[in-house]
Amino acid sequence: MVKRVVASMMLSCLLLVVSCNNKKEEKEEAAVYPVTSPVKMDTVINKEYVAQIQSVKNIEVRAQEKGFLEKIYVDEGQYVHAGQTLFRIMPQLYQAELMKAKAEVEQATIELKNANTLANNNIVSKNERAMAKAKLDAANAEAKLAQIHLSFTNIKAPFSGVINRIPLKLGSLVDEGDLLTSLSDNTNVYTYFNVSEPEYLNYQRNVASRGSNQVSLIMANGDIFPQKGEIQTIEGEFDNETGNIAFRAKFQNPDKLLRNGETGKVQMTLPLKNALIIPQKATYEIQDQKYVFVIDKNGVAKSKNIKVAYELPDLYVVASGISEGDKILLEGVQKVKDDQKVQTKFQEPKKVLQSLKLKAE
Repeated sequence: MVKRVVASMMLSCLLLVVSCNNKKEEKEEAAVYPVTSPVKMDTVINKEYVAQIQSVKNIEVRAQEKGFLEKIYVDEGQYVHAGQTLFRIMPQLYQAELMKAKAEVEQATIELKNANTLANNNIVSKNERAMAKAKLDAANAEAKLAQIHLSFTNIKAPFSGVINRIPLKLGSLVDEGDLLTSLSDNTNVYTYFNVSEPEYLNYQRNVASRGSNQVSLIMANGDIFPQKGEIQTIEGEFDNETGNIAFRAKFQNPDKLLRNGETGKVQMTLPLKNALIIPQKATYEIQDQKYVFVIDKNGVAKSKNIKVAYELPDLYVVASGISEGDKILLEGVQKVKDDQKVQTKFQEPKKVLQSLKLKAE
């Protein structure tokens, strides 16, 4: 019986020793951390910019004559065609002025006819005939002007589009210049967005890298607008307060989904020359600041604060804080402490990036 107890105790001790050795080996194996180095390379990024959307054709429709608003032929949100009558201002006054002008034209015509007859018979001088001719010309001009004033009482659409808010109601007294509505042709739209000076310089100096002027539009609900846009123009000067410059892109809008006054985000491809790139998993964050562990020549981990310029899928483009020759901890950033000596195994940066998402040249 005693022999069995002793044998059992010896077996238990042996198993305990083996277990401890296995745990120690696992611990030692787990303590070897992979490290890599930042990579400097040319790449491109997709940058999003808040954009204001405006119709290519968008105007205010204002009254050109004074009077009572007699007719409203359209409704808010209605699609109208070019030349379609939108409003009518009471025309009686202008009709009367036109009739008066036409009567003066008839009177001047008769006077010129009489002057011609008298001048041909040498009863009056040629100057009298010229004066009669000038009077007729003036009467015709007044009649034409009266006709224009009368035509202004019928307000027509200068192009096809959608009617916006109509602030005045039927019977309102309208003064010259009063706003009646606005009209938008949404067949094509402009998007305006602001770009920083460094990004502007990268964009302008790397024509071959960017490939084309095409951009995408992310709508307010997060969906991608199906049509691609094209950057058409850049403003002439930078805003002194923001340091930005405005770009304008044009989008075709065949389904009239986009409307004047909407907002969205323009996604533009920007080339980056000699960008310093690291994997996102090599970083950790404290109070909105990003850090990496740099392993020195003695194998000691030193925490370094970095500034991220751009974010790519699985990657960061670093603006400052580390250099190309540094060795950074790739995995285990949540386990290692600052000033801790660690065992490391170096992994080639290019092989590390091959397993990550990157669009580069």
